[in-house]
Amino acid sequence: MSVLSAQNLKKSFGTTDVLRDISFEINEGEVLSIIGPSGSGKSTLLRCVTLLERIDSGRIAYSDLTMADTPEGQSKAVYSEGAVLQQIRRRFGLVFQNFNLFPHFTVMRNIIEAPVRVGKKEKKMAESEARSLLEKVGLADREKAYPCELSGGQQQRVAIARALAMQPEILFFDEPTSALDPELTGDILKVIRDLAEEHMTMVIVTHEMSFARDVSDRIIFMDGGVIVEQGDPAQVIGNPQSERTRAFLSRFHKN
Repeated sequence: MSVLSAQNLKKSFGTTDVLRDISFEINEGEVLSIIGPSGSGKSTLLRCVTLLERIDSGRIAYSDLTMADTPEGQSKAVYSEGAVLQQIRRRFGLVFQNFNLFPHFTVMRNIIEAPVRVGKKEKKMAESEARSLLEKVGLADREKAYPCELSGGQQQRVAIARALAMQPEILFFDEPTSALDPELTGDILKVIRDLAEEHMTMVIVTHEMSFARDVSDRIIFMDGGVIVEQGDPAQVIGNPQSERTRAFLSRFHKN
């Protein structure tokens, strides 16, 4: 079953075409990694499907709910009404590069704020579920800490727990390890691997090639705002068909 479907997405900033006719879908329980050079449109694509940016044209749907569509004969996408978009927002979670925790909230409050205020969950239940999530990400003893008292890796694990607290159907990661020192990335990647083993539906923008190869069901390589190549990890990373993909991976391995 398709959790997210994107068709013919186009997005420009001024005269710069950032996304050019992008189409893909992700099914329930699937892990999709998006790789490619900086400026290829990866993060913009993630921002468009999570309502942080609006597409110029194309169609985005979450299962039975349409986020945006371009009427036949027209060139501009039309977004669904606010109530539908609010339903869609509850279907996904997003983990940012730079954690984006509330600095004046404890770890516990960071995690329960949305379930209690937005999801109208009873506070004690939200706290119980938050403790289970903190145990899952290896931070069971840090619920009373503030973000400034945590390492970058710990803050990112809290951010993952916060995203999971809303019980999303799909989880997006935008370069989840890019703001971390290399020695701190392992804990984050382990958490994501564990989620993959639990068949959490995920879309991961990453520069961690070996991780993408090992954890993904499918990989998309983007460059210049288009999907150059997509397929299973063994093909895209192990035996790329496109010369552009081969050149990118060659430079990566050299680094």
